[in-house]
Amino acid sequence: MHIACLDLEGVLVPEIWVGLAERAGIPELRATTRDVPDYDQLMRQRLRLLHQHRLGLPDLQAVIATLEPLPGARPFLDWLRERCQVVILSDTYYEFALPLMRRLGYPTLLCHRLVVDDHGRVVDYRLRQKDAKREAVRAFHGLNFKVVAAGDSYNDTAMLAEADVGIFYRPPENVAREFPQFPIAHNYEELQWAFAAALDRL
Repeated sequence: MHIACLDLEGVLVPEIWVGLAERAGIPELRATTRDVPDYDQLMRQRLRLLHQHRLGLPDLQAVIATLEPLPGARPFLDWLRERCQVVILSDTYYEFALPLMRRLGYPTLLCHRLVVDDHGRVVDYRLRQKDAKREAVRAFHGLNFKVVAAGDSYNDTAMLAEADVGIFYRPPENVAREFPQFPIAHNYEELQWAFAAALDRL
């Protein structure tokens, strides 16, 4: 039995915070785990910026509703779901992801939650669990699944290492240099080939 674990942002959809930064005109929001490996440090920075610019969850959701999956993401995902079970493991938030999940055909998503006050202000975040991506892969192994995983950034490397096969999808050069053990797919055709080869091999 095989299961595919995919990161969301950078693999299937654009980086949500980058989209928010561009549309809200706040360049500092462009920082992602590609730039800041420490997730808590990154989120605290984001929360400060949202408070500083008085942006609440409704404002963020309105921007996210305008985002589309990356070109070719939906056909790739449909192809993969015909061949094995697929789970999206992401460090995004359910409050952000719903419009994008609709456009991807509602794949299973495991992610985190935001803490929002009565005025719609994002005041904190709650992780589903620590090191959630790696722990999910460990749990799938405990259910006797062979796991093939794909991600693009620092926060995916634990998941890729824990999987039976880990694949980078278009990582930034600094991340690729630091983790040369993971093969790189540069487009969906290459990613499809990598998954097909891995599923045949396992």
